[in-house]
Amino acid sequence: MQQKMVVTESDCKARLVPVGTPKIIPKGEFVTITQDLGGNFTITWRGNMYRIDGTDAGAIGRKSLVLSFEAPTDNNIDIEQVWEALRTVYDPEIPIDLVSLGLIYEVNVEQAENSVNIDMTLTAPACGMGPVLVGDVEYRVNMVPNVESVKVNLVFDPPWSREMMSEEAQLEAGVFF
Repeated sequence: MQQKMVVTESDCKARLVPVGTPKIIPKGEFVTITQDLGGNFTITWRGNMYRIDGTDAGAIGRKSLVLSFEAPTDNNIDIEQVWEALRTVYDPEIPIDLVSLGLIYEVNVEQAENSVNIDMTLTAPACGMGPVLVGDVEYRVNMVPNVESVKVNLVFDPPWSREMMSEEAQLEAGVFF
């Protein structure tokens, strides 16, 4: 994608790269879109790089990703909806979702606390985008009905390897042998 300067059309939720600190970019600010992968956007503003979730893309004049889940009638968290939300989170450098990459190790739903606990890893332990990916996971899973809190644990045992990717993801990434 060629970089493109745009003006924010409304206040825009963003997270500072790579640490993930939340920030609101005010309406009327010039930002430069530097990357558009997996439905999320990387922009620069005032000399810093930020990540904008696809669900907030309307603020930068792009089509917003709409995540819509039907609320369960029993007021519980539907684990399939949690997995569906996780499939919408993409690696910022590889346009493949985290589930297909094999980065999500475990998902536990605590119905009594309306909470979700997720064990996930990164493609490399020193990945500088770890905090941003954790923020992406928290943000999207919090959109699932009845979820009140999300805790993401970064784990590195077992270490990630490309064999953990789905066959489709391996083909898409060009690493299927």
